[in-house]
Amino acid sequence: MTELLIIKPSSLGDIVHGLQVATSLKAQVPHLRISWVVREIFAPIVRACEAVEQVHVFERNAGAKGFLKLTKELRKTNYDYVFDMQGLLRTGLMTSRTIAAKKVGRSDAREFAGGFYDEKVPLPPDGRRSHALEILLQFCTVLGAKPELRGVLKFREVDSLNLRFADTRGGGKPIVMFVDSRRAEKTWGGFKQLTELILREDKNRKVVWAGSSYVHDRGAYPPAQFFNLTGNTSLVSLPALVKRADWVIANDSGPMHLAAALGVHVVGIFGPTDPRRFGPYPLNAPGNFVIQAPVGDLKLLSAKEVYSKFQRARARFK
Repeated sequence: MTELLIIKPSSLGDIVHGLQVATSLKAQVPHLRISWVVREIFAPIVRACEAVEQVHVFERNAGAKGFLKLTKELRKTNYDYVFDMQGLLRTGLMTSRTIAAKKVGRSDAREFAGGFYDEKVPLPPDGRRSHALEILLQFCTVLGAKPELRGVLKFREVDSLNLRFADTRGGGKPIVMFVDSRRAEKTWGGFKQLTELILREDKNRKVVWAGSSYVHDRGAYPPAQFFNLTGNTSLVSLPALVKRADWVIANDSGPMHLAAALGVHVVGIFGPTDPRRFGPYPLNAPGNFVIQAPVGDLKLLSAKEVYSKFQRARARFK
C-alpha cells in the first residue's frame, strides 16, 4: 500500500481541484491510500469524497498549539509521499514535520516554502498562465501517472433538507444559483433581477438560491418555483445539491468549480479574475460557460446581458 498525504487546507475551489487530482491518482495508481490535511471549515466535503480515506483537520485559529497538535498527529504515519499543493510557508512547515520518503511541492511555491521540499513538480507548458487545475495535475507525474483527469469524482451522499425542493416539487430540475462569494470584487449583484427574468419566461422553471451567507429574497418569487437556501447550504450536502441541478449559475467560486467537476452545466460570472486560469475546467467543455464583466467590473454587467447569454447557452442543449 502506498501512503500519500495531500496538504491542501483551503479554499473550496482549490480543494475541489485537489480532489479531482486525488480521483485521477486513484484511477491510475493501484493500492494507493490518500490522507488529507484541510481546514475545519472545509473538512466536510473532503470527508465526503470517496477518493480520500483519512482527514486531518487543521484548526487555523488554534495558533501554535493547534499546529503542534496537527503535526504530532501526522507523525504517527510513515508516508511514502507528501504533496504540498498549497505552497505557502505554513503548509511548507507542515510538510517538513511529516515522516515521509519524499516530500513534494509546487514549483511556484511562495513565502520560501520551496525550501522544505525534496522535489518540486514542474509547471505545465504555459507556466504560471496555466489553469489552476492543470498546475495541480502535475503532481500525478511523481507517482508515474499522467497529468490528466481520470476516473469520476464521487461523494458519499447524505439525506438533507437542502435536497427536498429539487426532489419533491413538480417540474424539471432546478437552476441553482450561488449568489455569494468570499470576495466582494467577485460578487455579482444581479441575481435577483436574473431570477425574475428566468421565472417570468418559464412558469414551470424552478430556481434555488444557495450559498454560505444569507441573502434576503423579500418574498418576491412564487413559492412553488423558488427556494432560498442561502445561509443554509451545508458543505456535506453541496455535491448532491449541485448534481440535482439542471444548470448552475455562480460567481467565480468553489461551487462553480464543483459543478464543472461533476459535469453539470455551469455558467461562471467573472469580474477581475482571469477565466483562462480560474474558469470552469476545461473551458472548452460543451457545458462550461463563462460571462466576463466589461473591464473586469461586475457593476457594469447587467442582468439582461447575463440572461441573454444564458438563454443562448441553454439553446445548445434543447
